[in-house]
Amino acid sequence: MRRLWGAARVPPGAGWKKEWAPRAWSGRPGPRPSGGRGWAAPSWASWPAYLALAARPAQHSGGAGLGPRPLDSGTALSRSPASGERQRRLEPQRQHESRCGFSTPADAWRAEAALPVRAMRVPSGWPAAAAAAGGRRGWRRGRGLPWTVWALVAAGLTCTALITYACWGQLPPLPWASPTPPRPVGVLLWWEPFGRRGGAARPPPDCRLRFNISGCRLLTDRATYGEAQAVLFHHRDLVKGPPDWPPPWGVQARTAEELELRMLDYEEAAAAAAAAEALATSGPRPPGQRWVWMNFESPSHSPGLRSLASNLFNWTLSYRADSDVFVPYGYLHPRSHPGEQPSGLAPPLSRKQGLVAWVVSHWDERQARVRYYHQLSQHVAVDVFGRGGPGQPVPESGLLHTVARYKFYLAFENSQHLDYITEKLWRNALLAGAVPVVLGPDRANYERFMPRGAFIHVDDFPNASSLATYLLFLDRNPAVYLRYFHWRRSYAVHITSFWDEPWCRVCQAVQRAGDRPKSIRNLASWFER
Repeated sequence: MRRLWGAARVPPGAGWKKEWAPRAWSGRPGPRPSGGRGWAAPSWASWPAYLALAARPAQHSGGAGLGPRPLDSGTALSRSPASGERQRRLEPQRQHESRCGFSTPADAWRAEAALPVRAMRVPSGWPAAAAAAGGRRGWRRGRGLPWTVWALVAAGLTCTALITYACWGQLPPLPWASPTPPRPVGVLLWWEPFGRRGGAARPPPDCRLRFNISGCRLLTDRATYGEAQAVLFHHRDLVKGPPDWPPPWGVQARTAEELELRMLDYEEAAAAAAAAEALATSGPRPPGQRWVWMNFESPSHSPGLRSLASNLFNWTLSYRADSDVFVPYGYLHPRSHPGEQPSGLAPPLSRKQGLVAWVVSHWDERQARVRYYHQLSQHVAVDVFGRGGPGQPVPESGLLHTVARYKFYLAFENSQHLDYITEKLWRNALLAGAVPVVLGPDRANYERFMPRGAFIHVDDFPNASSLATYLLFLDRNPAVYLRYFHWRRSYAVHITSFWDEPWCRVCQAVQRAGDRPKSIRNLASWFER
């Protein structure tokens, strides 16, 4: 004999047996289902499906599923000749009801209750024990339901309520429920990056409007130092000029006149810097406040790193992917609408009037990029724009429109360091619509941030002459050249907005970090590696 969960399959003429009713429904002695371990409550994820099955009308085709199956005509409920005759007389009525249907579930139950007990079908969703009890004891005066059924219904509802209450804490949040709003975070920018100290600060950006980051309170007034959860220090302004650190927390705040910087000679500045740094390092800070070191220059152009005290800063913010707050110069992101830049289509070749372009702002013959340019220009023409060297002024149409007229752009970094990939790639090349020829970190480092078929690396060739030969090959084979723009079908380019975006990203990082303490023990050894 085969048993289903919540019902027993009975062969014709065998009748119903109490001992096969599952213990969870009848509460009577009997063999335990599921290997004798008792009935296990379904997990919270299965309750909606189970309840839907229990409430669904019985399938009269005899299909398998949860809940009792309809009985065959030869079962014990309709085996007597008298009951069979009555069932034949009622069959037209049931057929009429099945064709016409019932207006409400209550009408269906009343119609079922009006049938004689031995001709009645087992209601869908009811356990086998209830059907057995109803078949043997009959209905009270032909009306209503037997008391055992009501007892089982009450027990089932009680168990369901208890299980739901116990599992309520494990339920996932409702999809329409609004998430908890982020806690307000104040971020104080100690200096305007590359700005004049003591000058008027520009208005802070709206983080929610610009970057979809809510709950940010961006501060520039140093009088709010004690209210800030984070203080942002720009490295270049930190090491150049007289020292200017926040006062130890708890000491009487200085007035605006006292905060004005005085001209100091070199010896006084050095002594004041050492004293201020020692005081800032050892002095107390507002509870939970984080000091964030921000730098977007490479280690080769970041002087004064080794002069900073240990454990002075809690977080780092830079282009390095292993920073506490990672803010690259740019990145690719999946397209969400066709209007994102650059266009999803390859740039028209009819606009490409030149072959190779390079825009350089600082010309230094000692740099690797300048040395490589000299080698490459011996084999292919390179148009240079910018200040210094052989560069010509950028046309009034602008940098992007100028580069867009070329097939290739030399995205050469001023130094080669881990993750140091600047706007020369993201803006000057990818956004302008030229294939970037990169010189910076190795190819594997670039491939962490963009598809391998979206750029050409100088390390792919043994020398500059081989690279020039490949560029000329692509110039003669447009089908191969256009493959370098396949990434535009799926991705768009995001260009970081300085200095608004780093400011807002610090606020976002504080909201997500909680209260975990941290300090940077040796900033120089981390950044220079």
